[in-house]
Amino acid sequence: MAAKRLLPLFDRVLVERFAAEIKTKGGIMIPEKAAGKVLDATVVAVGPGLRKETGDFAPCSVKAGDRVLLPEYGGTKVVVDDKEYHIFREGDILGKWSS
Repeated sequence: MAAKRLLPLFDRVLVERFAAEIKTKGGIMIPEKAAGKVLDATVVAVGPGLRKETGDFAPCSVKAGDRVLLPEYGGTKVVVDDKEYHIFREGDILGKWSS
């Protein structure tokens, strides 16, 4: 699993985006180029948090397993074991879906 091999530093968050829908509710197939960017993702791993002036860490507000809303652009793409992940700063994440 990627979470055991790649641990983000500081306030970075490793996420896996959901797959884009390729079929509409009516059954029409959408080509990959026409499909919009998926903004939902699942948090795979979280860094220890941002370091304060006192030296201790301020913990992140998301944890592994949370479903989050991402910005359309940004983040760093990382490929681990042929799976695509993205690394974002915690401040770049737009929101967290409640369960």
